[in-house]
Amino acid sequence: MLKISRYLIAMAIASPFFSLSQEEKIDLNMIQKIRKEGLENSKVMEIAFNLTDKAGHRLTNSPGYFRAANYAKETMLGWGLQKAAIEPWGEFGKGWDLEKCYLAITAPYYKPLLAYPKTWTSGTKGLKSAEIIVISAKDTTDLEKYRGQLKGKLIMMDQSVVYNHTFKPDAFRYTEEELAKMASAQMAPARPVDTAQQRRQMQQFAQQRGGGAQRIGVLLKEMAKAEGAVGMISSGGIRSHDGTIFAQGGGAYKGTDPENILDMVLGIEDFNTLLRLAKSGTTVKLDTEVKTKFYSKDLQGYNVIAEIPGTDPLLKDEVVMIGAHLDSWQTGTGATDNASGSSVMMEVMRILKTLGVETKRTIRIGLWSGEEQGLLGSRGYVKNTFADPATMQTTAAHEKFSGYFNIDNGTGKIRGIYLQGNEACRNIFSQWLAPFKDLGATTVTISNTGGTDHQSFDGVGLPGFQFIQDPIEYDTRTHHSNMDVYDHLIEADLKQMATIVASFVYNAAQRDAKLPRKEMPKPRVVTPR
Repeated sequence: MLKISRYLIAMAIASPFFSLSQEEKIDLNMIQKIRKEGLENSKVMEIAFNLTDKAGHRLTNSPGYFRAANYAKETMLGWGLQKAAIEPWGEFGKGWDLEKCYLAITAPYYKPLLAYPKTWTSGTKGLKSAEIIVISAKDTTDLEKYRGQLKGKLIMMDQSVVYNHTFKPDAFRYTEEELAKMASAQMAPARPVDTAQQRRQMQQFAQQRGGGAQRIGVLLKEMAKAEGAVGMISSGGIRSHDGTIFAQGGGAYKGTDPENILDMVLGIEDFNTLLRLAKSGTTVKLDTEVKTKFYSKDLQGYNVIAEIPGTDPLLKDEVVMIGAHLDSWQTGTGATDNASGSSVMMEVMRILKTLGVETKRTIRIGLWSGEEQGLLGSRGYVKNTFADPATMQTTAAHEKFSGYFNIDNGTGKIRGIYLQGNEACRNIFSQWLAPFKDLGATTVTISNTGGTDHQSFDGVGLPGFQFIQDPIEYDTRTHHSNMDVYDHLIEADLKQMATIVASFVYNAAQRDAKLPRKEMPKPRVVTPR
């Protein structure tokens, strides 16, 4: 901190604006203030505590989501942000919550089991004692031999998961060599899209899968529900071991969709134990009691929006946005996915408001819902506010938009930024990162990271960006698992993230011109042939 402070002060004395090129002017005095507030007076962990431990899981339209959304709205209003609102973006579907969960082996011996129901599944309506039945079917015809045998049973597919010992750490940071490889990446040439060929390939794929595992699973659930099975037991996959269980999904959630049959997820050690016992001919019985609740009174999905208004008479209607998704899955409290991002972005707004910045452009935050079901909240907001991706018909706000910055890759600190193919921003972002070399953030790559809300903006021709973050335990331990909780957050990394994002958004809001854009995408409508 001391070393960089002296560096910044020296540069500021030499010139009120530090410039690495003729285009970019960086106010190092303001950056120093942002660093001090973000690194020394941070409230990011307090925010994270309220979004995780206090709110609980934040499945979209669940009570936990609205606890978090109301906290975010009221907190930002308390900081002095304007237009803070829980804003509808369109129809999502039913909310869902877990009120009770118990599962234990009762024969051939007693053993309590750690299990999590998948989302939007029904409960047991009281304590049930049920025997395991193992389904071994290579196709849908083979499945028919089990018809009439499922009543009162707990169903398992004959699909053991091999436990592979790992000799690599769960948490790691990018090496300089890995970052250098990212920075040197080249943009792949665009390939022509043959929509007719795509349709044929999709049809062939669907036909191939028609009698496969997916179709078997669908039919089995239909049979199980019709015959009165207690439920199903699934494995969380190869990552679900050592007490970590990855359990997501579970079925349809639209307002008119029926309840999905109970599907409970176990770690592979317990799942394989049950499967081996049952296949050996041993009678395996379990006691289970699961109580779930659906919320269908209001099917709308909601985002949290707030802003700091711009002050320049000519540019105040232009907007720079930051955002992260507020929703999570159900097993943990969504700490790294994505209370970390939401906490950082709220902290960015607190830093800027605490410093009393008056920027040329308006700075707006969006905390999105429905991200886990397909970026739904951000896509709804973009469609309502800027452009419909199906037609690419834009609104007046589309022209006045400068850029969007997103956080959604766990608790790891920022190491740089993905350009999303927008080469024109490389020199700009390289200059904005320069004052943070001591914090480990240096890399600018033409590459993209997918599956985050920046794609909603990029999809309608707006500059949207996701930061490069150290992976830490994201894929190995926390992402969509019961271990995604507050204790897996790294405070120093969150402080670093908030400080850098606050600087980026300040620079974007003060820039003479909006961020450069890529070519406008084509409409996504595919005309049937």
